[in-house]
Amino acid sequence: MLRTVHVSPLAGHRDEETIEWSQLASATQQARDRIGARTIWNVNSTATGGGVAEMLVSILAHARGAGLDMRWVVMDADSEFFTITKRLHHRFHGSEGDGEPLGPEQDDVYRRVTTRNARELSTELKPGDVVFLNDPQTAGMVPILARCGVHIVWRSHIGTDRANAEVEEAWQFLLPYLREVDAFVFSRWDYVPPQLADRDVTVIAPAIDIFAEKNIAIDDDHAAAILAISGLCDGETTSVPLFYHADWRADIVTRAAEMDQDEPAPLGDRLIVQVSRWDPLKDPIGVMRGFTDHVAPVVGDVRLMLAGPSPEGVSDDPEAAQVLEAVRVARADLDPAVRRRVHLACLPAQHHSESAAMVNALQRHATIVVQKSLAEGFGLTVSEAMWKRRPVVASRVGGIQDQIDSTINGVLIDDPTDLPAFGAAVVGLLADPVRAAAIGDAAHDRVRTQFLGSRQAIQLMALTVRILGR
Repeated sequence: MLRTVHVSPLAGHRDEETIEWSQLASATQQARDRIGARTIWNVNSTATGGGVAEMLVSILAHARGAGLDMRWVVMDADSEFFTITKRLHHRFHGSEGDGEPLGPEQDDVYRRVTTRNARELSTELKPGDVVFLNDPQTAGMVPILARCGVHIVWRSHIGTDRANAEVEEAWQFLLPYLREVDAFVFSRWDYVPPQLADRDVTVIAPAIDIFAEKNIAIDDDHAAAILAISGLCDGETTSVPLFYHADWRADIVTRAAEMDQDEPAPLGDRLIVQVSRWDPLKDPIGVMRGFTDHVAPVVGDVRLMLAGPSPEGVSDDPEAAQVLEAVRVARADLDPAVRRRVHLACLPAQHHSESAAMVNALQRHATIVVQKSLAEGFGLTVSEAMWKRRPVVASRVGGIQDQIDSTINGVLIDDPTDLPAFGAAVVGLLADPVRAAAIGDAAHDRVRTQFLGSRQAIQLMALTVRILGR
């Protein structure tokens, strides 16, 4: 069955310091007047474990805080379906993935699951409602939902800068389901296929929620306590592992991360961090080799931590366990002298709030945050780290290059497979902490003006008003 995700309203006044207040208030009033008693629905494939789910929390909090009836439901699907949609995910990023086909057999499975979900949702819809469908998993619901007299928006958060045969294959699979969509939303213009050139397309960049457990302000002492209690780092602290929810409820971290390490990382050591899903496109093994071959031999007091959600907590990513195991094997094969400085952390994704607090503490504690993706739809972990004033070294791919102006508010690597260049960028920042701090400050300002949830909420409300005004 479809699962409803409940999100508490966000008090609008909390955005006053982060965006032009009159702009948000005006957009909210227009949306209320036009939407009236209609319901706005959001559909995706998981409630936790990815950037889309995190953004939906922010979007619903803003909308519900504005008095709009916005709801979020998560699809019901099995591992066979998610294997196919993960294949689509790779193809849309220009990668072969598992190399298996997207043919009639896969289409039958995809259609069966999406049709079942669409029929269940259709019993809840009213004519005039607006339905936002997110990413390839949901596109197959369009034909059924279009019969309900609702307005349908399909939003794609993934893509690649340069289309190839894999991208074209993915679009051939998906486009027949999208004929009755009213409007499309993409993260970048480069992701829009030529087949949609005459359709209603809007580009809205993703955004972070600075009031979420992952990004809300915590001081250094509480961050250190969270890292110590969770086993991410080792050291004496005098504070409790305190964090806050979006409604300012105080809470504490009690659970531990699952660590692969020879020894704990001392709180006093400098730390390079990459936080991401266990996905081959995030290139965790490449990050590890870039560190062991080009950073560790040059800088003696720095460690690397690769952190990601426990695969059991990410239902729509069947590859995660395999990728994690490959990273573990690669780490085990390292020379013991450098292996002791490489740490793998699996965060308890089933306990979302505590896991998010761990990410928050880890990013704030990091000396440098890296995101050496081979392909990236947008890469919200980059904005998350930038918001926390961390200098970021990342690949010049996808939406990462929209966030970072290289050498000003971060450092971009033109070729993500160029490990010496990656290592040199990291070593350069480690050697110049004054420059690193200046980059971190500029990074925070960049996110404040461009990549906050309030800006995204304004754009989505404006799109909804425009659709309803046709």
